[in-house]
Order: sequence, then C-alpha cells, then structure tokens
Amino acid sequence: MRLRLAAIIMLLFSVLLLSESCITRKDISYFQDITDSTKTQPINRSFDAIIQPGDILSIHVTSLSPEASSFFNVTGESMDQQVANTYLVNADGNVEMPLIGQIKVAGNTSPVAKFLIRNKLEKYLADPTVSIRIRNFKVTVLGEVQSPGVYTIPNEKITLIEALGLAGDLTIFAQRSNVLIIREKDGQRQFMKIDLRSKEFFESEFYYLHSNDVVYVEPGKGRIASADAWYRILPIVLSGLSTIALFLRFGGTL
Repeated sequence: MRLRLAAIIMLLFSVLLLSESCITRKDISYFQDITDSTKTQPINRSFDAIIQPGDILSIHVTSLSPEASSFFNVTGESMDQQVANTYLVNADGNVEMPLIGQIKVAGNTSPVAKFLIRNKLEKYLADPTVSIRIRNFKVTVLGEVQSPGVYTIPNEKITLIEALGLAGDLTIFAQRSNVLIIREKDGQRQFMKIDLRSKEFFESEFYYLHSNDVVYVEPGKGRIASADAWYRILPIVLSGLSTIALFLRFGGTL
C-alpha cells in the first residue's frame, strides 16, 4: 500500500511523543493537599487596590448642589454613563483637581483617597460625595495558558485563580508548582513563585493580584520533551514524505 510508509512514520512519531512527554496526575492537579478532612480554612486577608503613579482615576463628585458639583465633573451627574473626570496620577503620586489643586493619592486605597478628596471639597461644596474608580487596573498573564494576554479588571479586585480562569486555564503542559508573579511595589520589583498544587497558596499575599502584576506560567517537562521530540523526528518525517512523493510520482508501490 502506497501510504504504508507514512503510517509507520506517524506511528513512530506518536510513540516517541508519548514516551517522552508523560505527564502524571501529580503534575497537573490543583490543591492536592485538600483532603476529605479539610472542611474550612479561615480567610485572614481582604483586599483593596492600592493607587499607584501612572494610574488613571475616574473621580466623580456630587453634593447637595448639583450645579456646584458639576464644576468638578466633565458633564452630568451619572457614574453609570461614565461621564466623570479622569485624572492621571503623576510620578509624584498626585492628582490635580479644579480649585483644590494637588492631592496625594498614590499609596492609598480608593476609600482613603475618597476621604482625602472629600475633606478638600468641603471648603467648596455642601455635603460632598466622591466616587473613585481605577480605570486601568490590569494584569498580564503569559506562558502556558490557553489565552495569554493583558486583562482589564473593572472591579479592581482579582485573585490569581480568577486571572488564570480569564486566560482559559493552564495548559496540560504548565508547571503548576512554579507559577511566577512579578510585582512592582515601593520602587522595587518583586518576584514570587507560587505552587498551585498546595492550599497554602490561599494564605499568600500574592493570592490577590495588584494592578500591573505579571503572571508567568512556566512550561513543564512535557512541553519541553514534546518540542525536543518533534525537532528530532522532523527530519525522519520529511524524509519519509519525500520518499512517498517519489514513489507516487513514478507509479511505485510501497
């Protein structure tokens, strides 16, 4: 049969891949130390996003006098229509608002920044209310995931598990014991390796991601073995296909 040689080549290729890229359940299972006796785990931390230099803030002001508070907004009074002013947090961590000038917001959570701005506004408005949203809260997920990319988070709060879910989950080749998180904080770049096979991950300060965090999922031995096997078998496959082409061209049989 003319295609017999092709079948043999593909069979050898498949056997080689399976033999060198064997992945066990221990390699791919999450939270392996959660047993039947593990019923609950205390939640010891909460999360509020920290405003950073370079953030874009949506700041909306209301008061007992809509006409007076409109001075601090672009148009209207509705946050649902996303008509509030946007402010860039400068390198010094400040935003500059009409009348009240520079306000230090970097290093604070949104509730604290609201309080600081509200105190400044009380000089000009009766019973002011301030709403703040970080409009460019985003995380980057790279490596062995289904859909790597940059993801914007509208509610300013996301866990590592949720970020990986947005990226389509880890591939079967991902190194679950060695997920790297890169974070910029207080003028330094931090690097943390996370083991997703253990429930201890839930207690980590990196369980909640910060804006601009980068998550890198390292490829495991299966991916490396598969790639290596492919490059070693490729010349054999090409040679076999060339032979088949010659036989077909000259009317030979295999």
